[in-house]
Amino acid sequence: MKKLILLLVLAIVSTACHQQSDEEKINNLNGYWEIKKAELPEGITKEFKISELVDYIQVENGEGFRKKVRPQLGGSFITSKDRENFEAKVENDSINLYYTTPYNSWKETVISSEENELKVINPRGIIYTYKRFTPYSTDYGQED
Repeated sequence: MKKLILLLVLAIVSTACHQQSDEEKINNLNGYWEIKKAELPEGITKEFKISELVDYIQVENGEGFRKKVRPQLGGSFITSKDRENFEAKVENDSINLYYTTPYNSWKETVISSEENELKVINPRGIIYTYKRFTPYSTDYGQED
């Protein structure tokens, strides 16, 4: 009986302490992200109540891109052809995103990537926090 209780406790603890794999963290990047705040190295924090633009991120097999899109009522998006390509690499227990555009190249480090929150730090030390974007609804005040 004691062994059964011990096994049960160990199973619960291991489930509660489940660490995401690097693959899960990278897969969490996929989707639409709305900026929530930016924390500057000087200690200044800028909160964003609403954003006209949302970042769309898609990554597969270590290759990905990010582009700005403008959400519309009804769930659609206006988008341009501009995009920032990146390579996602796991290095020293971190996920680094190496961006390349015709004009520049840089690295961002993923601090955390959860299902509904994403945090990255850029080369200037600015930490960006994003929340998963919820599409705008046109169903306000309508009854089922």
